[in-house]
Amino acid sequence: MKAIIPAAGLGTRFLPATKCTPKELLPVLDKPVIQYVVEEALEPEGVDGVVIINSHEKPQIESYFSVDHVFESMLRSRGKAEEAARVHAASTLPVSFVYQDEARGLGHAVLQAAGEVDDDPFFVLLGDYFVPGRQMCVRMAEVSREHGGASVIAVAPVPADQVSRYGIIAGTCVGSYPGTDAVGEQEGAVWKVTGLVEKPAPEDAPSHLFIVGRYLLSPRIMDLLATQGPGAGNEIQLTDAMERLLAEEEMYALVVDPSEGCDTGTPAAWAATNARMALDDPAQVEAFREALGERGERLLG
Repeated sequence: MKAIIPAAGLGTRFLPATKCTPKELLPVLDKPVIQYVVEEALEPEGVDGVVIINSHEKPQIESYFSVDHVFESMLRSRGKAEEAARVHAASTLPVSFVYQDEARGLGHAVLQAAGEVDDDPFFVLLGDYFVPGRQMCVRMAEVSREHGGASVIAVAPVPADQVSRYGIIAGTCVGSYPGTDAVGEQEGAVWKVTGLVEKPAPEDAPSHLFIVGRYLLSPRIMDLLATQGPGAGNEIQLTDAMERLLAEEEMYALVVDPSEGCDTGTPAAWAATNARMALDDPAQVEAFREALGERGERLLG
């Protein structure tokens, strides 16, 4: 079973920084964002590899996950064996690459990995959001098993006046994640999905639940993406193919707390994620507070 991480975008929100450094390699503390996502993707039982959808304009990502014997030897020769081990750890992750050199949408990006997933279900994890506890995809896999291997997406509630910014699901709450008594749009509720509505007006929204960027999809979606016509923005949209999939197969949604994950999609969100991770890390928190100084401590309250 494979997990797919689309990473071919230009990262224009982070320019000029991303002129030379892909946004996926921007650090959160001492690791790049994409390494957190890869490690999360490998957490569910049965996932044995990650396929990164890259662009040939961003060779630095593939270089990061490759062994650099010279650099590692140099570190060890300078007495930095622990640092060399951390560098080497990234190169041992089971990561492979395919390429999307034309920006034609998320669906088109996912389709580039069709040859890597065979006839198995697969995860898709958007690369500007990661879950430090690595359990969101694990729970999604459990929901899928409880419903005969059906596709499962992670969703979260959004205020009614913001539904027009997101893809919103239609459906019915049919149960809850084991160990919870969640109902409706509460965290842990499980919905049977009947439709996907892109950026509805508030009065037309079938629910207040939006997709948070974690998908566990049937292999059938690859066949549908291969014949999917352009949608919004004249791009191949994954949600359009998922809508077609609903005509053939069941799909479920697990309601999650979006704050379980860390957003790195904008400079402000990336900076906030670094702060959050530093405050949650016993090895970093004191040094972080000291670096913030008096003014920073006042901001933290």
